Amino acid sequence: MDFSSLPARPATFDELTALIGVELGPTGWHHVTQEAVNAFARVTGDHQWIHTDPERAADSPLGGTIAHGLYSLSLGPAFSAELLRFDGFAHGLNYGYDKVRFPTPVPVGSRLRMRATVTDATRVPGGVQVTFQQLFDSDAAAKPAVVAVAVARLVEKS
Repeated sequence: MDFSSLPARPATFDELTALIGVELGPTGWHHVTQEAVNAFARVTGDHQWIHTDPERAADSPLGGTIAHGLYSLSLGPAFSAELLRFDGFAHGLNYGYDKVRFPTPVPVGSRLRMRATVTDATRVPGGVQVTFQQLFDSDAAAKPAVVAVAVARLVEKS
């Protein structure tokens, strides 16, 4: 199976397990804007000044506002859809995260993208549980901005 063209489209359990260990991506770049960070703050109620007050943040050691870590993580489903399509399954659900870290701040005005590696695919009643290592790159830093282990459930077609 050729995984060089994105998105990968595993349609069966066997095709999905063939992806284990294959790095997919990176995705295209996502521009982090102050408007999007402010909207995220309104939705979540997290108005911490380092995210929403450019004047105050300019005087901080970070030199400006940064995206919420959870803002960056929340891009994971859209990025994942850019890398993988599960058209052969009835539907998929985000099941959770086993581990999430935010090693590097994401400055407003920078860009994010994601790479993902399928690390496990296990049959569960009614479908498949899939685990992904997600690495979010920022064009503002050498280290990843987010490192996450995401878990999804795919429901097989009857």
